[in-house]
Amino acid sequence: MLKDDIGFTASTTSKKIKALVSKSLKAYNVTAEQWTVLKQLSFVSGINQKELSQRTDKDQATLTKILDLLEQNHFIVRLPNPEDRRSFCIQITDEGRRLVEKVIPDIEGLYEKILNHLSKEQLDNFMEVLLQIQQNIKELQE
Repeated sequence: MLKDDIGFTASTTSKKIKALVSKSLKAYNVTAEQWTVLKQLSFVSGINQKELSQRTDKDQATLTKILDLLEQNHFIVRLPNPEDRRSFCIQITDEGRRLVEKVIPDIEGLYEKILNHLSKEQLDNFMEVLLQIQQNIKELQE
């Protein structure tokens, strides 16, 4: 196997997963990008945009657009940051939490189907390899 096949296969797999997730989320009128942000906020609500950007691996401009849409749909609110007047803390609303609670079973079920026929050991090894590749990329970027 050529080493550049790894990049192509990883990219293709990622696109296919994203397409399936997007199709599942369509019923909730939420995009995959919005879901990533909303789910993260359900874990750590009240963080600033910079931290949220890092946690979701989204650049500031993209994240701002996503937050605008989530705010328009009343899933999040931007609150003044008590530590920095120039920034906001992003908080999930009750409506946003209800949406996350509704969506999670569908997405978890989808991932169970995607990962069907894979053992725990295979999944653990897969995650270990992906994390090592991410670390190698990080080192190359520094």
